[in-house]
Order: sequence, then structure tokens, then C-alpha cells
Amino acid sequence: MIDADILILAERLADAAGAAVRPYFRQPFDIETKGDLSPVTAADRAAETAMRAIIEAERPQDGIIGEEFGRVREDARYVWVFDPIDGTRAFITGRPLFGTLIALLDDGKPVLGVIDQPIIGDRWVGAEGRPTLLNGLPVRTRACASLAEARVGTTSPQAFGEAPFAAFERLRPHVCDVIYGGDCYNYGVLAAGHLDLVVESGLQLYDFAALVPVIEGAGGRMVDWQGRPLDRRSDGSVVAAGDAELIPAALKLLNG
Repeated sequence: MIDADILILAERLADAAGAAVRPYFRQPFDIETKGDLSPVTAADRAAETAMRAIIEAERPQDGIIGEEFGRVREDARYVWVFDPIDGTRAFITGRPLFGTLIALLDDGKPVLGVIDQPIIGDRWVGAEGRPTLLNGLPVRTRACASLAEARVGTTSPQAFGEAPFAAFERLRPHVCDVIYGGDCYNYGVLAAGHLDLVVESGLQLYDFAALVPVIEGAGGRMVDWQGRPLDRRSDGSVVAAGDAELIPAALKLLNG
């Protein structure tokens, strides 16, 4: 079970990131395009800088992997993984569906995750051996064992790539509904029982590591497209299910 002091630290990291992000929201700021064609802003960098400073001061033996400033001590047993703004496109267009993602890996396995939405004020905290909390209260996924009744979220068709999108299109006719947009917020509402599946591909470690403890601590399950548990080596193709009974049928369709 994750120690209480680590949970307190994780929430302090989220507090620091939120304090860095909020002054920029719906305000004028410069937008840069990175080499992978994704946008980045001063808010992304300020939030990650704030979180890294806390780890360097208080747990200098731990590693850090961050979207904006790379990797240090990545061979340490404990590694913090930061995505300061997951959903930068939502952020720059004034939509409060982005979030800060904070994960802790233990020998490559995600054991703690935070999804923090600093504008709405929603915060999910999941940790190995503990129930997932939303704003301090336990949440659970909902029972839904049939794809025909499942509501599915994904960020964007363009995010898949050609072959993974063709796989997603095999799944889409078999579900109740598909909701586009939402980035990490989709996983939070799945943990709280409002979505049944989230299917995505092409994610980086900092995009998915925090999500695993949140989903699984709420009673769901999160795997790659081959049905394997997610860890540092995973390829970024993910299925999150509120009801694990959905996973075999979803994977069968995704894999043709």
C-alpha cells in the first residue's frame, strides 16, 4: 500500500502545478509547436518546473520523467512521471477538459496516479492498495458487461494513425455511443462511473502512467491492445474499461 506521506506529496505536486497553470487560462500567451507538431505553452513549462522543483528538494533520490524537460535518474526504483497539461489543445482553446497528470512508478509499474483539473477543481487520486478518490470521496466504475450498452470515449480520430483508427472503426459500430474529446478527463469520468470504455493509441508514458492506478482503484481495468498490463515498456495503445467484462470483446474487434 502506498504510504500516506507519498499521497500528501502527490497532492502537493498537483497544487503546485495548478497554481502555475491557472493564471494562463483564457489569457493571451504564446503558443509554440514542438518537433512532434504538438503545441506547448509557458503554462506547460511552468507547471512542470514547479513539480520538478519539489521532487528535487524533497526526494532527490527519485527519478523524474516529464513531457517538457525530459528525464533524470530514470533508473531509480521510484520515478515520478509528469504531464503538466494533458490536453494542451483544450487548454489553449479555453476548454477546461485538460488535466495535470502525476504518476509514480515502482520499478516501472504505475502505483500512484493523479488526474487534476485545476479550473473545475476535480481531482482523482488512485494508489495501489487504496480506493480511488474524487475530491476526497471514493468513486467506482459502473457495471456494463455488454459492448452494445457501452459508452466509449476517445480524444480524436486524428490521434490514432491510419491502422489504429481502422481498428477503432471496427469497434465503433458495436457500442452504444462514442464521445470525442476529453483527453485525460475521459479516464476520470470513467473512474466515476459515467463512461464505460476509453480506447486510444500512440500515447506516451506520461500520457497513461497516472491513469492506471486511478482506473484500477475505482474497480476498472486498463490494458494494452494485447490485453497486457500497462507499465513503462508499453507501446501506448490502451483500453480502459469500467467493467473488465468488456475487454475481451473490445480487444477481439480492435485486433481484427
